[in-house]
Amino acid sequence: MSGLENLWAGWRLSYVEGLSDADATGSVSGQGGLSLFESIEQAEVPDDESFIVHRGPTCFVLMNAYPYSSGHMLVLPRRAAATLEDLTQEEYGELWATVRTAVAALKAALSPQGVNVGLNLGRAAGAGIEGHVHVHVVPRWSGDTNFTTTTAGIRVLPEALGETWRRLRSVWPG
Repeated sequence: MSGLENLWAGWRLSYVEGLSDADATGSVSGQGGLSLFESIEQAEVPDDESFIVHRGPTCFVLMNAYPYSSGHMLVLPRRAAATLEDLTQEEYGELWATVRTAVAALKAALSPQGVNVGLNLGRAAGAGIEGHVHVHVVPRWSGDTNFTTTTAGIRVLPEALGETWRRLRSVWPG
C-alpha cells in the first residue's frame, strides 16, 4: 500500500463537467500563425543552435529547452496536429518509430538507468503546449531528483544543452 487514501467527492463532477473548453485550453504560438514547434522547425537556424537532433519526412526530434533531465527530447510531427487522432497514418507510424530510435540514442549516448516516454494530451493532463502533439522521451537515473528539486524548486542539470545535443546527434542513425 502506498499510504495514499482516496477521497470520494461525487459533488465535484458537476463542477468538472461544467468547465468550458475555453477554461481548459491554452496554447503557446510561434510566428506567422505557426505553432511554436513549427516555427522552430522551419526557422533558418542551424540544428546545433535550435537543438534539433533529427529531421525525418514527417517528424522531427528537438531537445527540450526546459528539460526534466539532461537528454530530455521531444518527438513530434513537423505539421501541427492537436491530437494523435489528427495525425495521418504516415505521421503516426514515423512518430512512434522515431520514439524508438530516440530511446536507443539516449541509451547509447547517455547510458541512463531508465527512460520515461509519455504524452500530456490536453491542459488537464499537464500539456504546457497544446495544439501540437509531442512525445517526451526522458532519460532517468536513480537520484536524478533530490532535495534541491523539492526544497528549492531548482533542477540540477549536469551538462549543457549543446553538449548533450552533440552526444545524441553523434549516435543518431543515418
